[in-house]
Amino acid sequence: MKPIDDLLYEMKVILVDIPAAVKAQKNQGKKIIGVFPVYAPEELIHAAGMFPVGCWGGRVNISKAATLLPPFACPVMQSITEKCLTGGYDMLDGALISAPCDTLKCFTQNFKKTNPNVKAIYCVYPQNNKLEGGVRYLYNELKKIGKELEELSGSKITEQKLQNSIRVYNENREAMMEFTRILSEKPGLLTPSQRHTVAKARYFMDKEAHTVLVLELNEALRADQSHSNPNRKVLLAGIMTEPDGLLQILDELKFNVAADEIAHESRQFRNPVPQGIDQYDRLARQWQNVEGCSVVYDPGGKRGQHIVKLAKEAAVDGVLYCQMKFCEEEEFDYPYVKSALDEAQIPVLNIEIDPLSFGREQTRTRLQAFIEQLEIRL
Repeated sequence: MKPIDDLLYEMKVILVDIPAAVKAQKNQGKKIIGVFPVYAPEELIHAAGMFPVGCWGGRVNISKAATLLPPFACPVMQSITEKCLTGGYDMLDGALISAPCDTLKCFTQNFKKTNPNVKAIYCVYPQNNKLEGGVRYLYNELKKIGKELEELSGSKITEQKLQNSIRVYNENREAMMEFTRILSEKPGLLTPSQRHTVAKARYFMDKEAHTVLVLELNEALRADQSHSNPNRKVLLAGIMTEPDGLLQILDELKFNVAADEIAHESRQFRNPVPQGIDQYDRLARQWQNVEGCSVVYDPGGKRGQHIVKLAKEAAVDGVLYCQMKFCEEEEFDYPYVKSALDEAQIPVLNIEIDPLSFGREQTRTRLQAFIEQLEIRL
């Protein structure tokens, strides 16, 4: 059994130089498909023999993006647009873009202008995912996307290939869910930054290779009895936990992330593709099962109750709501989430997240005050 630190290093080294990791895949003859927030049918990319890469922006100085987006646009989309304008995505052969929010709808058009040499493929998910008509619509949308990916790759997506890709992704989802359960049951085994590394690495690795590492890591974590710190257990909610400065402060203040419903993390793997005969129908049904997400129609306010349920299952001391700056969907959800948490008597702290400009000391002070609030309750 490999040591935990060695397994984490194999994932961390990918994130230290992401362009090099992507180039290595390209050197193997694979075409690279950028997958932009928030959701995308990656199984179709995998089945077409191409390599999906997560494109969620990063820490950049905004200059050119201001010509295409207003200053109050989501910082994730600002950084993505800046990368588009400065060659950050030139290595892509194609891009799979969904449009769950207004800024992403604009981005579908901006991408054509900023990256005219990259094949753009659009995936429009139905907002109301419970209607059977929405499932039928998405089925046809996925078929269209499959054909475009086939044309780009030069390889046909057969029933068998797609079935195998769904199996590969479901196995990865199962391994990641087990990973989060272990950290919930045995707090203190990994720092928040280490936990985040495992979730982020899956955007830049072959899913099969990532699954192997996660399964090995799960085995090592189960066997590890040297760490135990049940204090300051929190659930993270929101779009992203980056910039890394936030995670570093959580590490320094000895927080333990026992659960999350972050869009960049567990929302990507918490819903497996259901069983079925028609593979495209299976992918469409998966979307029908997505609940408690800020970019999905939620008339019953299920997200608040979903977060309460996760918080109780993980026995957390409190919730950190990582509010992405200028994200209207997350802002709209917060009153309902806070109301549900208040009713359940679970403390919550709303922290503004801006990957482009992080107020380290202000955030540290607020988190220290939150610790005092949690300790008073104990």
